[in-house]
Amino acid sequence: MLVDEGKIRWDDAVVQHLPAFQLYDPYVTREMTIRDLLTHRSGLGLGAGDLMFFPPGDLGREEIIKRLRFIKPATSFRSAYAYDNLLYIVAGQLIPAVTGKSWDSFVRARIFIPLGMTNTFTSVAALTQGKDVATPHNTLSGKLEALPQEDHDSSAPAGAIITCVEDLAKWMNVQLNAGTVGNTRLFSAAQAREMWSAQTILPIDELSQDAPAAFAATQPNFRAYGLGWDLRDYRGKRLVGHTGMLSGYVSRTALIPELKLGIVILTNQEVTAAHAAITNTVIDRYLGVPDADWVAAYAARLKKQRSESQEAVKKAAGQRNPNTRPALPLAGYAGRYRDAWYGDMRIEERSGKLSIAFTHTPALAGDLEHWQYDTFVARWKNRTLDADAYVTFTLKPDGKIDEVRMAAVSPLTDFSYDFQDLLFRPVAINAPPK
Repeated sequence: MLVDEGKIRWDDAVVQHLPAFQLYDPYVTREMTIRDLLTHRSGLGLGAGDLMFFPPGDLGREEIIKRLRFIKPATSFRSAYAYDNLLYIVAGQLIPAVTGKSWDSFVRARIFIPLGMTNTFTSVAALTQGKDVATPHNTLSGKLEALPQEDHDSSAPAGAIITCVEDLAKWMNVQLNAGTVGNTRLFSAAQAREMWSAQTILPIDELSQDAPAAFAATQPNFRAYGLGWDLRDYRGKRLVGHTGMLSGYVSRTALIPELKLGIVILTNQEVTAAHAAITNTVIDRYLGVPDADWVAAYAARLKKQRSESQEAVKKAAGQRNPNTRPALPLAGYAGRYRDAWYGDMRIEERSGKLSIAFTHTPALAGDLEHWQYDTFVARWKNRTLDADAYVTFTLKPDGKIDEVRMAAVSPLTDFSYDFQDLLFRPVAINAPPK
């Protein structure tokens, strides 16, 4: 809409509108365009920096953007695809910079109200105060249980609009009609084409030999990322869509433009196979192809993924040397540690046990269990987080701690737990917090 109005251009430099915007590499800072913000080719690693807002913490949008400059890139600029959320937060902050209105106010005034999306909101207050709302669930504690409604307001431009099927149908109609519905036009047909044009090429995963036949029949010929949309083909038809995930919720929107078909699936459990099976079943019925048992196909894939993950964790445990001891007494690991972009983490020793706590993220608090040598495992008290992590201390020649690095224990840990991007170093216990 802002491009249509001439207030911005897709290829404007971000710093033209946000002068304080800065990434680790000065060249990338200077060359990063609005288009780059939306196409996952910045050079940042998969989910880099997501720990600043997931699990929810106390850092606001401006502070998150300020800390971006400390995250080291994983690849060169525009050379590889890696999904990120942080640059969508930056894109959201372009709106107040250009219009003087917050992202929340803008989308409400320019999208929700014109389309009559009366049950759509940008704040988690809609979930905590509403009566007819879905409750998030997962099974990561070992049983299916309800989770609390989490505050994702700081990351809302990256994917935290709260809505319902009826309102999303109105949004899908606008998309399928090139920006217009009835007498209301949100954006031009030219911008609709631009958003659905390939911007970043995505790899096509090869199927394993034992994959169900249903997957082979729907293997895409192309995959790409547009401006906020996943693009691929499905049984010869263009498929435009996106998925989303928060704690206890996963969702999917799928559009087949040629059929004027839009599908939205909202679930309140963390199993993406469910929305994939439903989507494929509905599309197949509209295409008139023989029914495939997508539930069985995705169930088999999920079972295999979980089995392989358990085997990887078991293999790591088998390589552990249980006859080692930490180089330092446990109290020697206690202290305050700082990562350049995340901020502070505390380790404390009480009664012969170590605990760990991320200062900006209440959910990331737990016990440190000795694994081997100077590596421990963080077992988070909140067992609905499938995110236990190795914590490895490196010592200086004098025996003092030099740095602390982390890595997820399970291969299935969500990419937003980007522990691998952290590099903690000791700071004075009375240093000003960061």
